[in-house]
Amino acid sequence: MSLEFPRLGYGASAIAGLYRPITAQQSHEVMETAWAEGLRYFDVAPHYGQGLAERRLGDFLRDKDSTDWLLSTKVGRVLAPSTNANDTLNGFVKPLPFTQHFDYSYDGIMRSVEDSYQRLGLSRIDILYVHDLGEAGLGTDDPLIIADFVKSGYRALEDLKKEGSIRAVGLGVNTIGICEDLLSKIDLDVILLAGRYTLLEPFQALPLLETCRQKGTQLVIGGVFNSGIMATGPVKGAHYDYGPAPRSVLDRVGAIQEICDRHDVPLAAAAFRFPGLHEAVACTLVGTAKQTTLSRNLAQSKLPIPEAVWTDLAAAGLLDMGAS
Repeated sequence: MSLEFPRLGYGASAIAGLYRPITAQQSHEVMETAWAEGLRYFDVAPHYGQGLAERRLGDFLRDKDSTDWLLSTKVGRVLAPSTNANDTLNGFVKPLPFTQHFDYSYDGIMRSVEDSYQRLGLSRIDILYVHDLGEAGLGTDDPLIIADFVKSGYRALEDLKKEGSIRAVGLGVNTIGICEDLLSKIDLDVILLAGRYTLLEPFQALPLLETCRQKGTQLVIGGVFNSGIMATGPVKGAHYDYGPAPRSVLDRVGAIQEICDRHDVPLAAAAFRFPGLHEAVACTLVGTAKQTTLSRNLAQSKLPIPEAVWTDLAAAGLLDMGAS
């Protein structure tokens, strides 16, 4: 099915204390800022703070008119109560006391959805993304795990959609290969692709975007700043893909920034705008725990960007104008 996505949405990982602590009041304030700025699509996951982001987002949306918002969460990780309180776990500071394990089976997905409904305290989840399937660094690229999902877990998503518990089935990943693989085997309404179709990395995902366009699979793009470097520029200590940026990335970002500077366009503004130029992209996510940063990013998303920025980037071999 085709959902009516807004052009921009809010990714809620930061309200669970990603890399730095955030109080419930602070998380509420940044979500109020997102709402005041007109954002109506919110994406969350059990992984974010071991359920903390779902609880905080559910508390926020509960008093909003349910016809005004669109909500996605994820399956693939099942949480279980723990007696251990962690100061930091999986990058989240002060998470809830739960452990997690991967489970892409029918029963695992059904358990995950039920738990998410309880944490959210809401009567509706619009989209379920299968989270981090096919990620080598997590071990979820195991062919047996993928086959288990295709034969078992996907059937759970179909049943949930048929019974009206969700409206759409999706995949939420950082890897292009698993998207291409699954699109050849199952129907997906939407893919949330993080960090792999950006102004820094505009080429590799183009075949996938074309496949999505042909199949009618909508795309939501996250991670437009590639963990920070496309917002900060190639400064000392710049981060790329959750770690220090290598020299090759610093040099490429420097070349992109030089062209943006030539046209008086902030690097972050160009990075934010770029994914939405492609007709297959339905929505771009922004995610931060700081009100000022959120307002600045949204203001930059509205800045006019001369066509010459894109043509100059293409002429320098940094962009494919066929992408837009």
